[in-house]
Amino acid sequence: MKNFTYYTPTKIVFGKDTEKEVGQLVKEAGATKVLLHYGGESAQRSGLLDRVRESLKEAGIEFVELGGVVPNPRMSLAYEGIELCRKEGVDFILPVGGGSVIDSAKCIAYGTVYDGDVWDFYDYRAEATDALPVGTVLTLAATGSEMSKSSVMTLEEGWLKRGYGNDLGRPVFSILNPELTYSLPDYQTACGIVDIMMHTMERYFNLTGDSRLTDVLSEALLRTMLEYGPVAMENPEDYNARAQIMWAGCVSHNGLLSAGIDEEDWSTHKLEHELGGMFDVAHGAGLAAVWGSWARYVYKEDVNRFAQFAVNVMGVTNDFRDQETTALAGIRKLEEFFISLGMPTSISDLGYDLTEEQIEELSYKCCLMGRCTIGAFKRLDQDDMAEIFRMAK
Repeated sequence: MKNFTYYTPTKIVFGKDTEKEVGQLVKEAGATKVLLHYGGESAQRSGLLDRVRESLKEAGIEFVELGGVVPNPRMSLAYEGIELCRKEGVDFILPVGGGSVIDSAKCIAYGTVYDGDVWDFYDYRAEATDALPVGTVLTLAATGSEMSKSSVMTLEEGWLKRGYGNDLGRPVFSILNPELTYSLPDYQTACGIVDIMMHTMERYFNLTGDSRLTDVLSEALLRTMLEYGPVAMENPEDYNARAQIMWAGCVSHNGLLSAGIDEEDWSTHKLEHELGGMFDVAHGAGLAAVWGSWARYVYKEDVNRFAQFAVNVMGVTNDFRDQETTALAGIRKLEEFFISLGMPTSISDLGYDLTEEQIEELSYKCCLMGRCTIGAFKRLDQDDMAEIFRMAK
């Protein structure tokens, strides 16, 4: 097991009606004026925003509002939020929504107190040294942004999608009421299930070799998603299933499953980010579309690791004489699970027929225009990235 630092400052308030506590939580954080940040109309139609507003008023907290966040959140709206916060003297950001809203809120939190262009952080040209505090009211279990240091934003100029992580962005509290996810469309629920599993697998597929406890925790989370994902899809108002998924989303991305392992991979996420930037695809669907091709491209780096996944997570019978057969069976079985959720397993399933020119553009952007490689299970250069995109067509 490797040396590690585990840091999770986020207070989780979990359960029914917990959104009514938001005003008091903001007050306890020492805030006086809040930016209430959200997406489209669903939070308003459901009455959630009204409950949040009322709770803030009861606690004596002033607030201004900025809606309009879309999936694959845009920098243009974040810039608007930064200017609004500076103008209004906002000292706390409160996103109400899923990962896109929370990611946008984190970006605004960084940018409000930064003298330069906040995109500097997402383009890996600077590190944040300060940020406004953020608290969240979660409505979609998927990205884990409610407890993580991560934020992913899209710059419209060039359609670049980039992620940035800094502990300053970790929410001070997150309100998790599984009932708020009841009304999600099946497609969004399925995308969330995939994203949670991918956050776990980006860590699980490592070359450490001696991280038994962390492995078991990861395997248990993945099996939980295999069990309760279909239950939530079949009965969207099954509280227990929604609760299992919502808590799994936090655990998958709060750092616990990184404890003691070697370098994390994140290749599938970075490959998908380019698809999201080019085609604006749903994040979870894009992950499902490319994961199988990534897995088949890299599995020989440690066949036994993929065989362990196949047996311990996917329930494949171990062929002790041929670990490669076991490993490939596990990859196929996970793809079958994605299909059962209505998720794609290729880019053509997403409705796009990639040209060679597009493949070259995707891989060029993915390596930051030649500035880096990606991955850890297998280090991937631009040519490797292009080949995975070809395999995923």
